Amino acid sequence: MGYPLHRARRLRQSDIWRRMVRETRLTGDALIYPLFIVPGRKVRHAVKSMPGIYQLSVDEAVKEAKRAVDVGVLAVILFAAPAKKDAKASAALDPKGLVPQAIAALKKSCPQLLIWTDVCLCGATDHGHCGHVLASGEVDNDSSVETLAKVALNYARAGADAVAPSDMMDGRVLAIRKLLDGAGLSNTPIVSYAAKYASAYYGPFREAAESAPAFGDRRAYQMDPANSREALREVLLDVEEGADLVMVKPAGPYLDVIARVRAAVHVPVVAYHVSGEYSLIKAASERGWIDERAAVFESLTGIVRAGASLIITYYAPDVCRWLAE
Repeated sequence: MGYPLHRARRLRQSDIWRRMVRETRLTGDALIYPLFIVPGRKVRHAVKSMPGIYQLSVDEAVKEAKRAVDVGVLAVILFAAPAKKDAKASAALDPKGLVPQAIAALKKSCPQLLIWTDVCLCGATDHGHCGHVLASGEVDNDSSVETLAKVALNYARAGADAVAPSDMMDGRVLAIRKLLDGAGLSNTPIVSYAAKYASAYYGPFREAAESAPAFGDRRAYQMDPANSREALREVLLDVEEGADLVMVKPAGPYLDVIARVRAAVHVPVVAYHVSGEYSLIKAASERGWIDERAAVFESLTGIVRAGASLIITYYAPDVCRWLAE
């Protein structure tokens, strides 16, 4: 008859129809905002490769957190760039270090805010690797795990609402869980960077966190971008070891991995919309090549559609504000 029997466009004909039948909904409740903590007072140092993002002293981090809370952000994740770096990552083990200081200040000023803490050695070591380096140049797994568990315990004792190991050492989730439970901190969740890829998209972050490796790269412990079945193995191992949430990092280039992980586990799946993804959108929007707001919504909605329950993103305050308009 030359006449369509089925007209899918009927439910697209107005904004109200599109909103009512929308399958994937992005909400501010799902977003976690990263904060970069540095020594000093009144420090608000712009990260050149990440327009709108700053390295913050503790007092400035409190101001930034208050602004985020005011627009609806529910959680932050802390990264520290201490002045003192050594082979033992001593600054990350210091109970009076930058992260414990920031936790105490944020808890006092924003008691309703959930505080996640990244657990790694890269920002506190003079070599910039995520674990202890042997004389051969190899990153030693087991001694690194021992230290990482102590770092997690340090942050949990300081009041962190969750600890998030990002190092990709084997067995670190179990070691952290045992140490936390033995210290009476069994209620502290572990957010495992379970499938963290050796990605080119981390470049701007390394400026912000001052964590670039002094030699070599991290391909011997972070995942090969070509692998997805391996991601499932890593995720399932971490869940078995006691991870309460599992993460895929980066997000956008790994939507297929997010989907496969979502189908494989029954814990919340977190995706990290990383610095490179943020900076690409920023750079294109500043040149007038792309609509920033539309691109952000499309990117984050795609991550949720793939199966992420939560997203770590530098756009968290902006998105919460845009959603409220």
